[in-house]
Amino acid sequence: MRSVLEKVARQNVGLSSFDAPLRDHSWWKIGGPADLLVQPTSSTELCLLIKCLREYEIPHLFIGDGSNLLFDDSGVRGAVVKLGRNLSSFQIKGRDVVAEAGVFVPKLVRCIGKSGLSGLEHAVGIPGTLGGLVLMNGGSLRQGIGSNVRRVHAINRAGEELQLDQKACEFAYRKSALQHSRLVITRVELSCVHGDAAEILDRMREILRNRRKKFPRRYPNCGSVFLSDPKNYSAFGPPGAIIEKCGFKGFQIGNAKIPEQHANFIVNLGNASSSDVLSIVHAVRNRVFEATGFLLNCEVRYVKTTGQQVPAHEHRCDLQIT
Repeated sequence: MRSVLEKVARQNVGLSSFDAPLRDHSWWKIGGPADLLVQPTSSTELCLLIKCLREYEIPHLFIGDGSNLLFDDSGVRGAVVKLGRNLSSFQIKGRDVVAEAGVFVPKLVRCIGKSGLSGLEHAVGIPGTLGGLVLMNGGSLRQGIGSNVRRVHAINRAGEELQLDQKACEFAYRKSALQHSRLVITRVELSCVHGDAAEILDRMREILRNRRKKFPRRYPNCGSVFLSDPKNYSAFGPPGAIIEKCGFKGFQIGNAKIPEQHANFIVNLGNASSSDVLSIVHAVRNRVFEATGFLLNCEVRYVKTTGQQVPAHEHRCDLQIT
């Protein structure tokens, strides 16, 4: 495998590094090494890289900022392709925005607001890249970015470029058809509405103030762990409230902990393992089911050593607590 990976790295495919620690590319600061980490600096490099990976039959995984991923402690075999700040240009024209997938969402949203465009204020405090946000129709305040997406530009596994309109993306609450399409998002066209820039920025500041009050910031974390299900929400409230009622604030396994500040977070106290986090996920899920009859599903995705991504609750964990 190493010799084949070296062949790929020698091509004009971007910045390459071997045995790269994935904890450095995760907001949770958890994860073992990737055999090869490649960071393309252009769509041309990305297309060539995809063709090389296919030609040499190399297992691979595409990531953004790692803000919603839990990497295995053993890392990932094959290649990990990071679409980050090297692919982060954007243009604002009228009420339309065209942005590359690697742009950091808070930066993009602030610039859109300063231009007097409204509709994306809810995303101002969400870490990660635009591609990842669109993939899962992310957002806050029960809103999703899919409402503002006009068109998605992507590359398939043959290295061919294509486009999908909003309808084809099939956006729903925290999911889209893109999640299972094996497409790599490269660029997104967004549409906003005109508004008063000062008022838009005031709303953003208020959202950020509320997030700082509610959400833990001292230790590494990946934001909300569990999804808010509409039926569950109407019956019992948001996941954080349900988990708190089940007595999990302050609950700790190894170096992973549910903080006192917000029960729908799991923080890394310094040297947490993926097993620590998964054990908490299963403990919470089992007890909440006993209390409510509802199963909480995860926003966070666990990355296996094969590079396969699954919602964290779907991964079997030997250390789970019932």
